[in-house]
Amino acid sequence: MIGRLGLLSILVALSVAPVRAADVTGSWRVTISTPDGPITGVASLKRTGHAVTGWVGPTENDPIPITGVLKGNKLTIKTFPQPGRTAAFTTCDLTVNRDKMFGTIDTDKGTIEFVRSVPMTSPR
Repeated sequence: MIGRLGLLSILVALSVAPVRAADVTGSWRVTISTPDGPITGVASLKRTGHAVTGWVGPTENDPIPITGVLKGNKLTIKTFPQPGRTAAFTTCDLTVNRDKMFGTIDTDKGTIEFVRSVPMTSPR
């Protein structure tokens, strides 16, 4: 039986353990819900520490660069469209839940959902 002091030590150790950043690296299908209707696209993300880089766009042939910061299961990303291009959002705050991320864009202009894409395998 664990004594009170032992139990307290375990609880303290668990409360100060570092929060592990979620895994966001990979390919994603993106759906943005707006008052004008849904917008679909794709994204590719890479994480190095807390920094996230990659792109988002209507297709992989039409990417818009992004940067982001991941803290635990919270990801904030910002788009950087090229001159003459527009993006469906400037900033996005997401909650990561394994193979899905969901949140809001540009202070509640709409919602956004990322669903991890499973790589296609070639037939054998």
